[in-house]
Amino acid sequence: MAGLDLLPALIDLGAVLLLALGIKGLSKVSTARSANGLAALAMALAVLGLLIQQPLSPQAWLWVAIGTGLGGLLGLITAQRVPMTAMPETVALFNGCGGMASLLVALGVALFNPGGSSGLVEQISIVISVFVGAITFSGSIVAMGKLQGWIDTPGWTQSTMRHSVNISLAVACLAGAIALPGDMAGAPLWLLVVASSLLGIGVTLPIGGADMPVVISLLNSYSGVAAAAAGFVVGSQMLIVAGAMVGAAGLILTQVMCTAMNRSLVSVLFGGALGGSAPVGGGGEEAGYTRITSCSAEECAIALEAAERVVFVPGYGLAVAQAQHALRELSKLLENHGVEVTYAIHPVAGRMPGHMNVLLAEADVPYEQLLEMDTVNPEFPRTDVVIVLGANDVVNPDAKTDSTSPLYGMPVLEVDQARQVFVVKRSLGAGYAGIKNALFELPQTAMVFGDAKAVLNGLLSELRSMGVGKKVAA
Repeated sequence: MAGLDLLPALIDLGAVLLLALGIKGLSKVSTARSANGLAALAMALAVLGLLIQQPLSPQAWLWVAIGTGLGGLLGLITAQRVPMTAMPETVALFNGCGGMASLLVALGVALFNPGGSSGLVEQISIVISVFVGAITFSGSIVAMGKLQGWIDTPGWTQSTMRHSVNISLAVACLAGAIALPGDMAGAPLWLLVVASSLLGIGVTLPIGGADMPVVISLLNSYSGVAAAAAGFVVGSQMLIVAGAMVGAAGLILTQVMCTAMNRSLVSVLFGGALGGSAPVGGGGEEAGYTRITSCSAEECAIALEAAERVVFVPGYGLAVAQAQHALRELSKLLENHGVEVTYAIHPVAGRMPGHMNVLLAEADVPYEQLLEMDTVNPEFPRTDVVIVLGANDVVNPDAKTDSTSPLYGMPVLEVDQARQVFVVKRSLGAGYAGIKNALFELPQTAMVFGDAKAVLNGLLSELRSMGVGKKVAA
């Protein structure tokens, strides 16, 4: 019997070790896939260890089996069908699911197992799990809707009145939290649930598309905090450790994103929408440009054929066009021709942290060729050709020179220092910040209008017709 009593603890210990190994493996692209499998196995063991400790009836086991089957099936379908361009929305949805799971665990203990919430630690954990879980769920659903283009930033949310509304909701949350220990299954619990859910909506709704990477990171951190609190509620050491890791990592990543955008977290959450008037995913007015030079794929190919060093700058337009494989094929052709090829990755390129890294890893781009902003910026002055693929705000030189620009002070990729720049875009539409890009009018910049995948395939055809492929064969 003593051995059986130790079994859940041993399972939890094994799960924690596997989780630590999984997180460590995620630091490298080459080991990320197997590391993700280790982390998934760790969570499965944690669930098993928790179930062993619970005296469940056959009917309860049936519900567990149904929930596990449905959740696993939906996860499998989502993983197989979600396009890379929708990954930010998927992450936001998963954050929301994590918050809802923590919320439901706390509600289950408070409503159906009052004896399990008699201690001070358990009561505080339930309050935190309900509060943070509800905010995470509602805020994540709003973030997903905005990223998907289902929800715009309403004009009234930019009024200072929103602060009064949010403060009132926060006070209601505090009142519910204080009264909750005395009446676990009564009105204070539902006051806390409703007020926290509305607060999540009220805080997230005014935030514009340009700040969405920060919001995703922060919500990820919230889901970790909620999970850790739920771990205290159900007595799962694994859930506490995993939640604490996710919460800490999310906060660190949030700070990295804020630094990369030259935005404080306070200004993101309470300063209104940066780029709130621009549609999600770009757009905006095309007027205002007077010195635009456009060129064909053939002219761009001639420059590439003569170049010694080429830097590609991937942006959201590359993801929309699903052009990562065409880009990799073009890179191989140039490399075989003796051209030095690298990729410049801005921390907030795309719509979430790491979006471009994952996109290019999918096309087997060597991780060593992905250069971060601090590494690649000093290299631009000696770069012959830069090709910007659907990026906008992260290459806007006004961020360095124009103090009136909303991007001023934001660290950007200094592609304007290169000898020649080709910008591949469908149109002159603005980025998330909703402003014109001074890069487009520089004398060394030429616009190549079109879908990124079509343009890259056109470049491949032109280079091969110029004999680049024949030279490689020789």
